[in-house]
Amino acid sequence: MKKSIAVLSLCLCSFVLLGAESDCEQRPTSDTIQRQQQEVLLQEATSSVGMPAIKNFRERKILKDILELRDQEGLVTYTYLQSEQTGKLIYLGETIGYGIPYATQFTNPQKIAGSYSQGGFAILPQADPNGLFSPASAEGTWVLLKDPNGDDVRPIYCEPRIVVSPFRLESTGQVEAGPAVN
Repeated sequence: MKKSIAVLSLCLCSFVLLGAESDCEQRPTSDTIQRQQQEVLLQEATSSVGMPAIKNFRERKILKDILELRDQEGLVTYTYLQSEQTGKLIYLGETIGYGIPYATQFTNPQKIAGSYSQGGFAILPQADPNGLFSPASAEGTWVLLKDPNGDDVRPIYCEPRIVVSPFRLESTGQVEAGPAVN
């Protein structure tokens, strides 16, 4: 611990001295000090404990298999909704592939914006190709559902309490009778 404090003190002194030499009158913030202290502790922990002795990489191999199986052309799946009242599954229909979480983005959700006058940079949100900014998280899922009235496959949006569909689901016989909707 004494070694850690000495290293941290040396880092802080260097930071202050370098700042003074470059005419930077700013003092280190509490966030900067905590970040430096955390880095010192993590370096000490890594030196003391080391990395796990993983030799077979089984979980990595399983994930690779799952990713490759999900990527099969023409993969047919069957989608069900879970009833919030009974907990039972309700068959929604034949689908293509697996559901995509609504918050999944096609492009990187962030971009780096330079701030040359201040010598730093900022990370800003970046719009998707459609010009919209997707949320960081969402409960919904997109699935490609086979239209029961034809051979087309269309995307539908599902949430635990809602299904948004481009065709009527009542005609499929898969939805319990509900209130009449005009």
